[in-house]
Amino acid sequence: MRRSLLWISALLLALFVAASIALITIARSQNRAANEQSLFYVKKALDNRSKRLQASVMDYAFWGEAYRNLHAKLDLDWAYARQNLGPTLFDDQGYEALFVVDAHGGTSYAVIDGKLQRSVDAGQWLQQDLSSLLAAARESAELGESVSRYLSLDGRPTLVAAAALTTGGDPEVAEVPGPASVLLFVDTLSDGELQALGDDYGIHGLRLARDAADAQAQPNLALPVQDVALHLRWEATEPGHYLLSLVLPLLVSAGLMIVGLTVFALRRSLVAARAMELNYASLQAGRAALADSEERFRQVAEAASDWIWEIDGEHRLTYLSERFEEVSGHSREAWLGRPIDELLTSAAGSVSAWLDGHTPRPGSRSVLQCEYVAGDGLERACSLSLRRISGSAGYRGTAADITEEIQARARIEHLSQHDALTGLPNRRRMQEFLDGKLQASPTRDHPLVMLSVDLDRFKPVNDALGHAAGDRVLNEVSARLRQCLREGDLVARLGGDEFTLIVTGISSQYEVERLCRRLLARIQQPFMIDDNEVFIGASIGIALAPADGTQAEELLRYADIALYEAKEAGRDTWRFYASGMNERVVERRLLEQDLRHALRDGELRLEFQPRYRVDGQRIAGAEALVRWQHPQRGRLAPDVFIPLAEETGLIVPLSDWVLRTACLEARSWPSTAFVSVNLSPIEFKRGEVVERVRAVLEETGFPPGQLELELTESVMLDDAEGALQTMLQLKALGVRLSMDDFGTGYSSLSYLRAFPFDGLKIDRSFMSDLSDSEDSLAIIQAIVGLGKALTLTVTAEGVETADQLSLLLQVECEEAQGFYLGRPMVAEAFREALRSNP
Repeated sequence: MRRSLLWISALLLALFVAASIALITIARSQNRAANEQSLFYVKKALDNRSKRLQASVMDYAFWGEAYRNLHAKLDLDWAYARQNLGPTLFDDQGYEALFVVDAHGGTSYAVIDGKLQRSVDAGQWLQQDLSSLLAAARESAELGESVSRYLSLDGRPTLVAAAALTTGGDPEVAEVPGPASVLLFVDTLSDGELQALGDDYGIHGLRLARDAADAQAQPNLALPVQDVALHLRWEATEPGHYLLSLVLPLLVSAGLMIVGLTVFALRRSLVAARAMELNYASLQAGRAALADSEERFRQVAEAASDWIWEIDGEHRLTYLSERFEEVSGHSREAWLGRPIDELLTSAAGSVSAWLDGHTPRPGSRSVLQCEYVAGDGLERACSLSLRRISGSAGYRGTAADITEEIQARARIEHLSQHDALTGLPNRRRMQEFLDGKLQASPTRDHPLVMLSVDLDRFKPVNDALGHAAGDRVLNEVSARLRQCLREGDLVARLGGDEFTLIVTGISSQYEVERLCRRLLARIQQPFMIDDNEVFIGASIGIALAPADGTQAEELLRYADIALYEAKEAGRDTWRFYASGMNERVVERRLLEQDLRHALRDGELRLEFQPRYRVDGQRIAGAEALVRWQHPQRGRLAPDVFIPLAEETGLIVPLSDWVLRTACLEARSWPSTAFVSVNLSPIEFKRGEVVERVRAVLEETGFPPGQLELELTESVMLDDAEGALQTMLQLKALGVRLSMDDFGTGYSSLSYLRAFPFDGLKIDRSFMSDLSDSEDSLAIIQAIVGLGKALTLTVTAEGVETADQLSLLLQVECEEAQGFYLGRPMVAEAFREALRSNP
């Protein structure tokens, strides 16, 4: 009996050890599988983010307009002010920075956190040598691809995508010899973005490793960053530990019990009866422990997220775990005995047909994606893992719910082709749609209509009510545009306040114009934003295929050209593309290039028109007037090139040149003579006016009291409070301020009282009929009286006759200017006039 007990004890101990080893092996296997799965999803999340960034940079880099305005030349107005590659990439996409690196490695254009940056080097800002990345981007451009790379920026993982700028196949864009400039998009993975990225894929606590020890812990992923060790960490799911915590205590207890029973049995082996009783008790305890163990295993299975199933050789369900009811919402009893095909379907066909065509070997494991209708009526997806039951024609396995994963992939795909703010198709989706419509070969009787829509008066909405209000207006505009179109047409948002509409089924110009009238009428209706009525408008450019072009890039460019013509025509209207428009655009572009060369090559000239004291006809000062001596077109007046300079942003360097040249010249004048310089409303609104004037005064050493700046009323219309602060800062420098063209605005009287002007100039339109019109004389007399009441110096412009000068003397106007008194003259002639008229 003692020998039997020893053998039994040894056998039970062996079983205990084997069960413990098997349990630990299973637990480790589950932990390892869970870690591998989480690592797979982390890599997948990072890969999708990288692909999305690469696709985004390709959309812009392979665009002919970007090549023209960022490589062939640098047009900050096109890129930043018009938001083609500007703040929207930060506001809408969340890209921290974008750079354009030219062929020599210099950074020609940079936008950081949505703000234009000057004199910023991309390599220094990214703390990296970018030569290899730039070379790879230029090589990949030949294959129509972009490249990306992980960098370390201040210890944070940063994804940089690069693509060489190309013409995008646009025949209108001329290629520039030499290496292409490279466009860089920068996406920094902050703590919040890493956590949100992990949450989208079911990875909890995705973050950057805190230190070297943390980086070695599991699970982790080393990012491919050169010369820097960056590791990602996340919370490990440890189903094996949970299993051990449930079952291992039970096995240890059972083992201890067996050891105790064995010792006790050996000590009492001489007492047969007692030994028999102890043996029986031990047997009973073993059965109870086995039942308890089975119950615990069953509870572990039911606690898992998957549900367990079994089918017989006829593919009928023979077992469903309790978890099935919680996940699917169906009753187990209602499905037991029914074919599995009634519950699950697959894109590969029925589950039974798939099993018959792909019968797994006994012990092997196969996976099949299936769909089923849950108890709430919604369709859900699951990953069916199955294994052939040894010695049977049936199968068993688990079903893991993957509905949220599939929905997440669908959302990612949707976001890659739609605008994040409005939900409209983006440029990429619009391009695909347009290519598809053009492949259908539209005809002149049934053309494809492209409408390029740009909102008018939208910027004041953002400035006055904030960007949140502007976003609400954009969403409402999107809804209104969709309401005006039929199903099958497309509305896309290309960025900022630019929209593109692609319409079919219109056969005449009358129908297109009727659609334009409907679009403008809907947009012009008021928008209610927090009890504020907001009014905006729109301009529309129209291009037709095949009449205007048969290529997508052609239609987009022609519609933009027509849009520009609509804006030039006064906005809130539309224009059809015509060949002459392209010629005017080319002419304007050439003139813009010539103006840049004129600023660089010294083709500008400055003339001075004297202003006289009316009472003694002594020279009080002069107004500086810029002229352009064009090498081919000859002498050009300001009205030819000033509007172009204002539109292209060249007004700032042009104004700086005029101000500096005028101050340098006027340094030789008597201290009693002043020089007057006009400020454009555009440059006044752009800011930095005070700093620019201060810099010129310090550079030239010109006395501020001899400088007068002429402003028109329009500088105060959009932002009166901001204009007032700027004017007060200019006055603090010591310069004089004068209101030009007085009498032609709507609220000049209120401006004169509220703003710190030193003088005003009566518009020349009142002088033309002064001798014959009593009304004009009365108006001038009233303006002079108003100026005296406000202690302002009043100057009359456009004096061309002796009678006009005599009448001004009668009404006691202080100063006069005009051809009768003196035409604009070069600096030497004006200095001579000062010497002859002290």
